[in-house]
Amino acid sequence: MSIIDELKWRGAVNQQTDEDGLGKLVNEKAVGLYAGIDPTGDSMHIGHLIPFMILKRFQLAGHRPYIVIGGATGSIGDPSGKKAERVLQTMDQVRHNQDCLTHQMEHLFGQDGSFKIVNNYDWLSKISLLDFLRDYGKLFNVNNMLNKEVVASRLEVGISYTEFTYQILQSIDFLHLFEAEDVQLQIGGADQWGNITAGIDLIHKQHGADARAYGLTIPLLLKADGTKFGKSEGGNIWLDPEKTSPYEFYQFWINTDDRDVVKFLKYFTFLDEDEIKHLEATVADHPEKREAQIRLAEEVTEFVHGKDTVVEAQHITKALFSGDVADLTASEIEQGFKKMPSVTVNADQKNIVEWLVDDTKIESSRRQAREDLTNGAIRINGEKVTATDVDIDPTSAFDGKFVIVRRGKKRYFLVRVTN
Repeated sequence: MSIIDELKWRGAVNQQTDEDGLGKLVNEKAVGLYAGIDPTGDSMHIGHLIPFMILKRFQLAGHRPYIVIGGATGSIGDPSGKKAERVLQTMDQVRHNQDCLTHQMEHLFGQDGSFKIVNNYDWLSKISLLDFLRDYGKLFNVNNMLNKEVVASRLEVGISYTEFTYQILQSIDFLHLFEAEDVQLQIGGADQWGNITAGIDLIHKQHGADARAYGLTIPLLLKADGTKFGKSEGGNIWLDPEKTSPYEFYQFWINTDDRDVVKFLKYFTFLDEDEIKHLEATVADHPEKREAQIRLAEEVTEFVHGKDTVVEAQHITKALFSGDVADLTASEIEQGFKKMPSVTVNADQKNIVEWLVDDTKIESSRRQAREDLTNGAIRINGEKVTATDVDIDPTSAFDGKFVIVRRGKKRYFLVRVTN
């Protein structure tokens, strides 16, 4: 199966500029290809990951992926998908974001020399205004630019000249990489079709209609409920572990709808067709086991965060399900209880009834606290506490940083301890 056939099987091809030509090219040579990302933030989220999964598949198939960090284009703003002008960032912000994204890409693609990260600031910043207008502006027809969907969608509310020129700058990117690095294929989301075809047109104008340059876009990924993939109720799912912990990341994939899990296995894992078909059968025959979701969570979490974080996420999941939290580390507590009700107390030892009522406010009254304790409804750090006349030492577990209180069967509270 060729790389293009594999992408089709995975449902990852929306449009190709020349299907026959690209099919022949990938069978002839190790193709240089690229996808870009503008440094509008200091982390990718899982929606950003989609085109780079395609680049990774090409890398594994022996091709030459290039990642363009848009230090120049990111400083002016891509009009795609936006109803209004972007707020311009300072160049210091752009540079910080560039560094963060570069680090993430190096983690995903490795450092074995089989891929290359470039920054379009390195060539776009060297073009003077007059050179831009004479060498490139003359080659772009305004009528054609207005008809591009990315621009046409903004005409009613208005678009600045700055954002209007974005497709020219991105076209120059493709031309530069074509000339300097023998890059012949650009990958992007469905909304990037106009920018990609503009780049190919520019290459043809500069190098002739026979120049072998191609574009491939990926379908907009929707969930079974019709909503856009990539967000949870709490917002974006980030690749940065400080923004979305590996445990939360793992849980996002575990909670995938049965109707979506096979599609996501095709998009976001490197499992082969036979294994995915087997997992598809388990969804149909034994959905309650959630084998496909577990495998999906394992594969994507390992790809993004590493194998150790999968083990850690599974450890937290098991502890929360069983209630046996005593063996968790302080780091695992921080991840697993991040979204649970929390309160901060001092490190002083205190009678447990008073502590539950006065310090943590977990119990509404001393009477209720005593009743819950004697009924066995309170667990402290995984241990059932039934006595009402004992003191609690908040620093006795989890490096003295946390106390985990469980009230009833499911209600957890994270108590943070300050010295």
